[in-house]
Formats: sequence, C-alpha cells, structure tokens
Amino acid sequence: MNKNLRKAVIAGNWKMNKTPAEAKALIEEMKPLVADAGCEVVLCVPFVDLSAALAAAEGSNIKIGAENCHWAESGAYTGEVSTGMLKEMGVEYVVIGHSERRTYFGETDQTVNLRTLAALKAGLKPIVCVGETLEQRNLGYTETLLKYQTKMALTNVSAEDLKNVIIAYEPVWAIGTGVTATDDQADEGNGFVRAAIAEAYGEEVAESVTIQYGGSMNAGNADALVAKYHVDGGLIGGASLKAADFATIVKAASK
Repeated sequence: MNKNLRKAVIAGNWKMNKTPAEAKALIEEMKPLVADAGCEVVLCVPFVDLSAALAAAEGSNIKIGAENCHWAESGAYTGEVSTGMLKEMGVEYVVIGHSERRTYFGETDQTVNLRTLAALKAGLKPIVCVGETLEQRNLGYTETLLKYQTKMALTNVSAEDLKNVIIAYEPVWAIGTGVTATDDQADEGNGFVRAAIAEAYGEEVAESVTIQYGGSMNAGNADALVAKYHVDGGLIGGASLKAADFATIVKAASK
C-alpha cells in the first residue's frame, strides 16, 4: 500500500449469508473492533440485510454497500435492484462484476460497464471485480485478460469519476477455494490492473486508484498481502463473516 497516494479500503462481501437479525448482531460485534481503523471499512451485504445493516452501522465508521445493482433506473427486470433504490436507502458502495455473478448469472464485461456507469451516475462507489481463471493463467493470459477487463469496465468513465471507483483483483481460482495467490502474484495482478489504468488515464491517475486484492485474503495472510505496493486493501469473503478475523484484516490495512 501507499497511503500517501491512495486510500486503503477493506470491504467485506457477505455473499448469500446472514439474515437481517444476524447482520445486525455481527455488525454490533464488529463496531468496537474496527472503531480505530486507519483505513476505510465497508460491509457489502445481501439486499434484504441492507436496512438492518445501515441501522446497525449508523454513527460508526463502517460503510454499507450492496452486492450488485442494475443499470436501468426502473423497468421490467424482475429480481433486480436499481442504483436509485440503493442510493435512497443510504448505501455508499456496490460490488460489480464479481466472478460469481459472471459465472452463475451471465454477467459480461459489457454489463459490468453498464452497471459501473449507472452506479457512478447515482453517486454510488463501485467496487469493480476483475480476475482470470486457472486455465487462463496457465495459458499465460493473465496480463492480457486483466487489462482487457479493466479497460472494458471503465469504458466512458471519466478521470473525475474514476476517483470514486475501486478495482478488486480477484483471481477466480482463489475465490472460495482456500487457495490464495502468493504475495507476489497478488501484487503482480494488481500491477497489471494499475498499468491498464495508466494506459487509459495516465500514470498520475493510475497511482491514485485503490486496487484491492480479493482471493481468500484472511487473518493469517493479510499482513503480507497489504504490505505489497499495489495491494491497497482487500475484498474479503468468508473472513468478513467472523468479527475477529475481519478486525484482524482491518488492523493489517491500518498500519
């Protein structure tokens, strides 16, 4: 991390876990543990948990985010949620393009871009996920793919709007598998993302963008990962469901 140039952000991605009552209890447990954080702390929770999470986090340093949004303001999109709905609730962040959305629900680079633009238009801060599969890595396509995904996601995003965008490098082969990229692999992947931004916006802009690592970061490996130059925090899955583990990761990013 380089906090002189960009903000460190630890964001939990709860995925499809926790009822509203459980969300409230977990946030109440977390609040005193992360109260003195030296980084931004975000919890991205299921849609049905948002009201409970916002109420529980009120007055604390914990920001609340959603796990997805649609690109249309309204319409016949059964099961989807618009950015306007999220914004009116008080949501600040939204995860876009997570590999599980791409793998299971047909998310594409084009729809990731549409959702990113919609989020920014509504005043939300998108956490845009990019990452390669194990097959793509083994074929030597990591750099090519990460640069392509990054540039596609940021199509028509202005340099000014980019100030409100976080990119999360999540190698698909390290999500929910217990396998973590090595510190150097994480730094390299994040570096490819930063290089793509530099190619599109220039070096100075690229150095200001927060790029998280998101493949099975946990309490045991967080210190080493966030010590890397290009790793500006993490998008945390399973470890964000355990208050003590999440607080340990936040502590690592607060140094």
